[in-house]
Amino acid sequence: MNPGCIVKLRPLGPWRIGPDSGARDRVDTVYHGDSLYSAVTGAMLALGLLEEWIEATARNPEGAAVRFSSLFPFQGETRFVVPPKTVWPPAGSAKMRWKGAKFIPLPLVEGLLNGVAPEEDRWFLDGSSECLMPFRIGLRSSAAIDRLGAGVAPHVTACLEFHHGCGLWAAIWFADEPAKEKWKAPVEAAFRLLADSGFGGDRSRGWGRTEAPEFIEGTLPDLILAPIAPPEAAATPEVEGFWAEPATVQAYWLLSLFVPNADDSIDWERGFYDLVARRGRVESPARSGDLKKLLNMVSEGSVLLASGNLRGLATDVAPDGFPHPVYRAGFALAIPIPQVAS
Repeated sequence: MNPGCIVKLRPLGPWRIGPDSGARDRVDTVYHGDSLYSAVTGAMLALGLLEEWIEATARNPEGAAVRFSSLFPFQGETRFVVPPKTVWPPAGSAKMRWKGAKFIPLPLVEGLLNGVAPEEDRWFLDGSSECLMPFRIGLRSSAAIDRLGAGVAPHVTACLEFHHGCGLWAAIWFADEPAKEKWKAPVEAAFRLLADSGFGGDRSRGWGRTEAPEFIEGTLPDLILAPIAPPEAAATPEVEGFWAEPATVQAYWLLSLFVPNADDSIDWERGFYDLVARRGRVESPARSGDLKKLLNMVSEGSVLLASGNLRGLATDVAPDGFPHPVYRAGFALAIPIPQVAS
């Protein structure tokens, strides 16, 4: 168990989450954890805590004191998430195209991990949001005009438009109680600052802003999943309960993008995982707009088998010759789950 909290963001307008392709008429539906860490780090600079924050996270040899999941959608009290690849999609159906759902409700994940098949008549797949139902993708028209008025470049920009009562949520993990006492207030202040200034792209248009964030305190992984007993066949004398420290190999469900640390003992032959290539551009007072180095990361929803807890690391992706490091966070926010055959 680790102290943690859930942060819920209720957008005040459109959000622009740039896709990996960079295409203006496309938009991503996940605000990845590495981008969230970068946004919070920028807010820490404004709060005068940048160096202390970097030392506690990206440069901490014992592992980051604070970790973030990616931002996923919610509707009312229902939180959606990228499901574990070991249980999704379910077996083929004549009515539902299960694999078309990128996000599913957390209660459905609990049911799947307990061996309960989803009831087809209870679910509706929304093709726009890729949810087993809270947002839609929209296109907004704009025109770039040069200062002399001689050139006009009309274009459209894709964005996420949120229904009433919907928004995005993330989990925040603290290494221990002292880390929570030290960083809880600064992290909450950083989120409040970002709620006013905006997340993602086109912030100069007022996009990416939210209402005051809501924080729900508790412990992880209980804030994500209720404890799930392992199957009787998998029970061993060394493991008294599902959440006990694993004595052998444990399955971990990733809620963040992940880059393995040298100390992470992962069985790469038996996992269920995908890789995503992350790049993007630097946003820095020193020099903005330069391309970051390409980095392959393990995607959300992946299930990795490891003989110990996962840590991950932050990688310096600054362009060659850049005046300071630019860190991409690959810290693991991972939930232990039963080992279920796909």
